[in-house]
Amino acid sequence: MTTSGSRTTTASEPTRSTGRPFARGRRSCSRDPSGHEVARIQEKKLSVRDKIVVERDGDTAATVHKALVGIRDRFAIDVEDGADLNAHGNVVDHEYEIERDGDTVATISKKWFRVRESYGVEITEGEDAPLILALTVAIDALTTR
Repeated sequence: MTTSGSRTTTASEPTRSTGRPFARGRRSCSRDPSGHEVARIQEKKLSVRDKIVVERDGDTAATVHKALVGIRDRFAIDVEDGADLNAHGNVVDHEYEIERDGDTVATISKKWFRVRESYGVEITEGEDAPLILALTVAIDALTTR
């Protein structure tokens, strides 16, 4: 699976991200190959700490919160219909992991690519790939302000 600019693909399930997730207050969405929206990402501006909400079919699927303390980037991810997730590592350089209860569900790395602004997202089999990809875009948006 790779992400390059606004395009994201995987061998078995291509997904395309649209919108400008790096602009404040903007919305972005991921679509499957047939063009159906599989996730929507929206920044919430009026809160104590930075957060972005990921929606599906108009309902909140997850909320990404940036941690307030620590040297390395850390994010808490509240998942509405499942166990919560955490992301930690060097998020700015796209070298981090997303975990659930200590188990890695996705690894994000730029080391697989030489093209600027490109990075790979390796998702554990059986995980919700569109949600994980939307979370990756949301984390990217929170760190590139």
